[in-house]
Amino acid sequence: MFVQVLAETGTSTEAPPFDIFSLLLPVALALLIFMMFRKNRKMKQQVAQQRTQMVPGTEVMTNFGLFGTILSVDEENNKALIEISPGTTATVHSQTLSKVVTQEPAASDEEAPAVPDDASSITDTDRPAESPDRPAADPDRTSKETADETLDRLNRDNARDTNDKDK
Repeated sequence: MFVQVLAETGTSTEAPPFDIFSLLLPVALALLIFMMFRKNRKMKQQVAQQRTQMVPGTEVMTNFGLFGTILSVDEENNKALIEISPGTTATVHSQTLSKVVTQEPAASDEEAPAVPDDASSITDTDRPAESPDRPAADPDRTSKETADETLDRLNRDNARDTNDKDK
């Protein structure tokens, strides 16, 4: 059978038709390899630039999220001594220093309004206008009522709303 296949391929005098995919595959492979080398070269340049910025006194972040200020760098042993809080130091491998932290200017209060952590600053001005059948809420009454009184008041309000819908 193998001899028959060889005989059939050897007797053919026609050239195979041009196939675009046979040309496209090597071009795509070459492009992929080129992009890999280009990315590696950019990463090496970026790392080299960061290493020149990492001098004593620079605030840095490690790969594991520890922030500190560089006190000294030992190039021979690939170690860096960072101060993570006043009087507390840590010795880390220099490759764990992943990022130089830059101080961003503080945003002014006019740009971003302050949002309180609690609801103490919420006033009745944000509420819709009161209807004539429902009096305005008395802040002193609601702050002094017990849980049972609150439950009774909410049930009365719910019953009143249900009656209003039925009418």
